[in-house]
Amino acid sequence: MVDGVGGTVDGMTALGIDFVDAQVEASVASVLVTVETALLTNITSADPLVAEAARHLVDAGGKRFRPLLVALGAQFGDPTAAQVVPAAVVMELTHLATLYHDDVMDEAPVRRGAPSANSRWGNSVAILVGDYLFARAADIAADLGTEAVRLQARTFARLVHGQIAETVGPRAGEDPVRHYLHVIAEKTGSLIATSTRFGGMFGGAPAAYTEALAGYGETVGMAFQLSDDLLDIASESVQSGKTPGTDLREGVPTLPVLYALSSDDGDAASVRLRDILSRGPVTDETLHAEALGLLRESPALKRARETVRSYAEEARARLAPLPHGGPRQALESLCDFIADRTG
Repeated sequence: MVDGVGGTVDGMTALGIDFVDAQVEASVASVLVTVETALLTNITSADPLVAEAARHLVDAGGKRFRPLLVALGAQFGDPTAAQVVPAAVVMELTHLATLYHDDVMDEAPVRRGAPSANSRWGNSVAILVGDYLFARAADIAADLGTEAVRLQARTFARLVHGQIAETVGPRAGEDPVRHYLHVIAEKTGSLIATSTRFGGMFGGAPAAYTEALAGYGETVGMAFQLSDDLLDIASESVQSGKTPGTDLREGVPTLPVLYALSSDDGDAASVRLRDILSRGPVTDETLHAEALGLLRESPALKRARETVRSYAEEARARLAPLPHGGPRQALESLCDFIADRTG
């Protein structure tokens, strides 16, 4: 435990990071504490409404997963370099901006245990505050140089493409599973890849290390998001941050559901599961309980677990060019955590 940053270290542990090197742990925790202060500084506005709404999700907390990965990526260079914290702030502001927009599109009433911005101030304000946060991120990126602006813009473009693909759904003849994995890569993998890349870049790591970090970030981001799909079904608690079966109730086509729907297994349980899932959102409590039970015992869930593990192992393989030591072990521990959390 690092003195004065206990909450930050607890958060890193909750994300599955196992620090075997106390110096690396202290360095990463120090970056995250500074990021927290910088976030509040950089979302100030002369307009009281904008200031209040922009602080809404920052104050609600969150994992700070992306700044954490910036901080870990910087360990392969100089983690105390002046540009590391601003780079982490750019990533978190970009992420927060997407949450404001996502909540509008999903008509979400709650975010991080608090009323969502759209339910509190309306859709128009929520959208505009998301735009404001994107603008603030771009402003900070401009101080980091042309390449930072270009990477942030390209990441933003991928986020938008992913959201459009999710909104439109699979096109005629497109494999729903392939489509879903593409959406996850664009909406989640892209921003995490840029986070690890920024860490290497602005920590001054060698180019080969930075490329390896970016590949790791993309793949581990996929694994982490897909593991949430499994937790929503397999968890008996609120381990996933929401009531188990929420995606099922809302008709969200997650990976296990897509595997179940695409299955041609002829056993009674698989046929019954396909019948229930093909109707859309499972809102009837009796049917919901039945479908959840069938999914938990299904080959589809087993297949989804194997998919998550394959991404986690691919992420580990992407670390091969990096030197052995505390920073690499911390990144590897996240792969272990993702594989273990899904059973």
